[in-house]
Amino acid sequence: MSMVKAHVSTHELVAGRYRLLDVVHRETNRVSWYGEDVQGARPCLVTRIGLPSDLGEEEASQAADRVMRMSETMAQVCPGRIATVVDATAEGGSLWTVTEWIDGLPLGQLMDQKGPFGPGRAATIALQLLDVLEAAHGEGITHGELSPGQVFVRTRGPLVVTGFGLAGATLVPRLAAPSYASPEQARDERIGPAADLWALGAILYTLLEGRPPYRDRDRPESTLRGVDRLPLRTPLRAGPLTATVQGLLRKDSRERLTRTTVRQSLTRVLDEDPHAVLPTPRLRRACAAARHIGPQWSGRAMAAGTALAVVTVAVAALAVTHQLPGSEDTSAGGAQVQPSVSSAPSGEDGEAGDRATPAPSASAASSRSATPSATPSATPSSPPASIDAFPDGFRVYHAPEGFSVALPKGWKRLDTRKQGDVAYRVTFGADGDPRTLAVTYSTRAGADPVAVWRDDVEPGLREETGFRRIGDIEATTYQGYKAADMEWVMDVDGKQVRTFGRGFLLGGHRSFSLRWTTPAADWDKAANRRALETFLKTFRPDSAG
Repeated sequence: MSMVKAHVSTHELVAGRYRLLDVVHRETNRVSWYGEDVQGARPCLVTRIGLPSDLGEEEASQAADRVMRMSETMAQVCPGRIATVVDATAEGGSLWTVTEWIDGLPLGQLMDQKGPFGPGRAATIALQLLDVLEAAHGEGITHGELSPGQVFVRTRGPLVVTGFGLAGATLVPRLAAPSYASPEQARDERIGPAADLWALGAILYTLLEGRPPYRDRDRPESTLRGVDRLPLRTPLRAGPLTATVQGLLRKDSRERLTRTTVRQSLTRVLDEDPHAVLPTPRLRRACAAARHIGPQWSGRAMAAGTALAVVTVAVAALAVTHQLPGSEDTSAGGAQVQPSVSSAPSGEDGEAGDRATPAPSASAASSRSATPSATPSATPSSPPASIDAFPDGFRVYHAPEGFSVALPKGWKRLDTRKQGDVAYRVTFGADGDPRTLAVTYSTRAGADPVAVWRDDVEPGLREETGFRRIGDIEATTYQGYKAADMEWVMDVDGKQVRTFGRGFLLGGHRSFSLRWTTPAADWDKAANRRALETFLKTFRPDSAG
C-alpha cells in the first residue's frame, strides 16, 4: 500500500481547484488539510488517502465514485451528522476527498490538545457516534474505516462523521488508520456492523487511555497482524467503562456487545456523572428520528405549514408582508402570477447556482387541492433514496448566514431582511417565477412549535387580505427536532397564493422556518410538489445546537 507523503506543495491545486492551506490531522495513510475551493471561494476539508500501488486507474476512479454515492445516501439516512462530500478524485496514487468545511476538531487533534478524557465525556462522544452507526446499520451500511480522524467534535451541535464509502472501495482490508481495524478486517474477511462496534470500542479505549489499543507499527500489514493476534492491553483509566471497552474489543465478532447493551452502559455512566460535557448528554437519537421523515408523504402532517419563523410579532409581520416571488425554471414548472414585493430584490449574492454543488432531488408526492398537504415520512425499513430519485436541475446553495438548501437552477436571493442579531429572513426565487422559498431564523422561539405558529405568526397573517388557514397546525418532527407545520392561503394583488410553512426548534430559543409559496391554482403541480420535497430533504442548519 502506498503511503501518504508528509508534505504536498501548497502551490499545486488538487483537481485543479482546491488549495491546501494547513494540515488539520494526520493518521497512518491519511492526511487532512484545511483547504480552499478557489472556484467557489469557500473553505473545505481536503483529505488524502494512499491507494494500493497496484490499483488501476479505473478502479481508483470507481473508489472515488463510491465515496460520492455513499455520501449522498448517508446524508439522507442521518442528516446533519455526516460530512457532505462535494468532490472526490484519484490523483497520483491517492484518493482525494473534499467535504464541506466542518467547524470543529477531529477527535485525534482534540485528544492531542486535551489529553485523555474522563468516562463521562468519553461516553457522551461514544453515544453520539453510536447514533450515527445505528442509523447506518439500520440501512445495511457499514462504515469500516472509523478512527479518531473521521470523527469531528463541534463547539456547538452534534459530532460529524466522515469517511463513509471507503470500506470496500479497494481490495485492501483497510485503507487508513489500521490500528482501529477489527480483527476480521485484519484477516481480510467480510465485515459487517460488528466491525464498526470494534472501532467504536477502539476509539473509546483511545479517549480514555490516551493511546490506541494496538499501536501503529512500521507497516500497515504489521499493525493489522498485531490487531489480529496480540492480546488487548488492559485499560487502566476506563473506570466504569472498563467492561464496555473490553466487551467491544472481543476478537470474535459474535461475542461483542450489542448496540443496545453499549447504549445502556454509556447512558448509565452519564446518569452517574453530573459533570459530563459536550452537546446534549441525553441524546435524542436524531439520526434514528430523521429516518422517519423520509421521501414519502403521509397523513395530514403537512397540513399546517412550515415556518417557525420569527417569534416576535414585529419579525413575524416582517416575514409575512414580503411574500416574494420565486423562479422560472422548466424543471420546477412555475406559473406566472406575480405577488407584490414591498422592496426591491437585493440580489446581493447573485444567482444561487454561483455557489452551488449538485444536489439530490425528490420524488413526486401526492397532494389534494384545498386540503392540507402531506408530509415526507418514511418507515424505518425504507431504503435510502438514491440520487436518481431526485429531480434534475437543483443545486445546493450555502448561505453565509449558516444554512444550506438545494434550489432550482437559476434561483437567487431576492430579499434579505435582518433584525439585528435577533432574526433574519432570506427569500429565494427567480425573476418571472411567482414561487418563493423563504428561510427565517430566530433567537427568540418559544418551547412549543405549535404555539409559535398559533400565537406569534398567525395573528399577523390574519391581518392580510383573504387569509385562511388550511387544516390544523400540526406538531411533527424534522431532522430529529420538535417542529410544526401550518398551511394557508391569502390574496396578493388580487391573486390567491398558497403557503406551506415548517418551523423547527434547535434549542436555546433558536429556530428555523421554511416557507414555500406558489400561486394557489398551481399548488398541486407535480413539479411544485417535487420542489417542496427537495427543500425539506436538503435543508441543513450549519450549526444545530
